[in-house]
Amino acid sequence: MDAAAQRPGVMSLSLYTQWVSYAVSTRPEIQGVWVTAEFSDLRVNGGHCYVELIEKNANGQTVAKMRATIWAGKFQELRRKFHGATGRDIATGLKVMVRGTAAYHSLYGMAFNITDIDPSYTLGDMERLRREILMRLHTEGVLGLNKGLRMPPAPQRIAIISAEGAAGYGDFMNQLTSNREGFRFYPKLFPAVMQGDRTSQSVRAALTEIAMTRDEWDCVAIIRGGGATTDLNGFDDYDLARAVATFPLPVVVGIGHERDRTVLDEIAHTRMKTPTAVAAFFIDALRDALARVTGMVDWIARYSSERLAGEARRLANCEAMIPALVQMRFSTEHQKLDNLKRLLRMASEGCVKHAMNRLDNLAGLLDVLSPENTLRRGYSITRINGRAATDASLLKPGDEVTTRLCHGEVKSRIL
Repeated sequence: MDAAAQRPGVMSLSLYTQWVSYAVSTRPEIQGVWVTAEFSDLRVNGGHCYVELIEKNANGQTVAKMRATIWAGKFQELRRKFHGATGRDIATGLKVMVRGTAAYHSLYGMAFNITDIDPSYTLGDMERLRREILMRLHTEGVLGLNKGLRMPPAPQRIAIISAEGAAGYGDFMNQLTSNREGFRFYPKLFPAVMQGDRTSQSVRAALTEIAMTRDEWDCVAIIRGGGATTDLNGFDDYDLARAVATFPLPVVVGIGHERDRTVLDEIAHTRMKTPTAVAAFFIDALRDALARVTGMVDWIARYSSERLAGEARRLANCEAMIPALVQMRFSTEHQKLDNLKRLLRMASEGCVKHAMNRLDNLAGLLDVLSPENTLRRGYSITRINGRAATDASLLKPGDEVTTRLCHGEVKSRIL
């Protein structure tokens, strides 16, 4: 034995750790208590679950940390309990409320042995985070932007964000390309990390890449399958939610199982429950578009046939009416001609009568003004050289003039 350990008040480390272990195990206030924390660095080995419990302040700084263990005999029970209530596996990043007992081991130090978990606390924290993100997007006026975009009636050019080689992506592609109608689609994968801390950054990078060639796509599909190790925390992220809400193309999401719901489900244009449901959505859209086109073709054919039949009947009616219309027109025009003839005759007779009256008046006037009537009233006409003399001053002595009377003429010479 070490000589120093023989001194009064000095003990070996193993003895000291035994006292610490005894002190921890006998304090009732730290045994079988409920603790709220966040899981960090979780790993499973040999059926046992090893994790660190951490607490962060409002600035995101870690203010407390403690190693924790869920022994294999309890881990599977708690795992099933948690997944059954939340649809998620116990994983890093979850806010949890766990029950356990503090224990101190001489080799491994202090640890918290977890014996129970309350899924409602985790659900409440996740729901609180979702509500905060949705309220922030609403305040910024972008919450419903993507939902308001017009989805093309037959979306075929699909930009897909998923994990390359993932089962969900494979199911989606198989469903899409094996449709019984033989519809052609033109999908392209933009690979992204779909779980863990890198989810938001990776999916946003894929969205940025798609936006650079936005004219080549009808819409975007964000898909991720479910499973026993589902971790959807990365999709409840403000930056990712805002990127989807403000994206210029309609976004269709199919993330996890039917019961899973993330912030993206609330702000994307269309939410489907699984990747295969997303594929069915696109197939149904083309099926509906084909039905509309087929219906329009049938309607056009029926309308054309009915219109042609109607026009044929109208032409037949017109053809039957033409003789009667011609006869009616002839009769009308004949009546017009008769009326014109009568009017012309009346007009011409009126003109002739008016002219005759005028001639009679002129004749009477001429009769009144004629030289013979003037001479009969005692007047005479004196002429010199065949012209009527109207001015006596123009006559000179020796001029010979002829005076005409009513009965005969008299020749004389000017003295």
